[in-house]
Amino acid sequence: MSTTKYSPRLADKYKKDVVPALMKRFNYDSIMQVPRLEKICLNRGVNGAVSDKKLVDIAVDELTQITGQKAVTTMSKKDISNFKLRKNMPIGARVTLRGVKMYEFLDRLIATALPRVRDFKGVNEKAFDGRGNYTLGVTEQIIFPEIDIDKVNKITGLDITFVTTANTNEEAYELLKEMGMPFRKKD
Repeated sequence: MSTTKYSPRLADKYKKDVVPALMKRFNYDSIMQVPRLEKICLNRGVNGAVSDKKLVDIAVDELTQITGQKAVTTMSKKDISNFKLRKNMPIGARVTLRGVKMYEFLDRLIATALPRVRDFKGVNEKAFDGRGNYTLGVTEQIIFPEIDIDKVNKITGLDITFVTTANTNEEAYELLKEMGMPFRKKD
């Protein structure tokens, strides 16, 4: 019986294809200088969570289905009287993916979820934060095949942040492009 350890497809692609391509492109001295994906954070604010507590539970369940990892409830940090919001009230859901689950989610996002977006022309390449991180906003959670459209009572969006070890936007852009992220074609 062979005991080969499971390795996600994109993790293998990173080692075999992405590292050599980035080493050549940026003239790194060591493999350790090559930027890599650290984690993927998914965040979802829930509109109307103040009046209906079940909406937050639904958001947590949907994020758990999408990622395959238990999502946690986010709490408000301060009181805002105009929104009838009190400190420590549940207002959203979030999950942070690392390692195998991170690569699996990225693979599903690129291969199945993003192509299901209506009128998809690619993701915006201007959403980098200057420190090598990239944030992608998804307007509908139903693009993920794990979500059953018939059971969804409200279509909402979520934010997906890719945290990398890259120092510049250019390095992070090249890393995500080599990993297969479908950026918009420049005119």
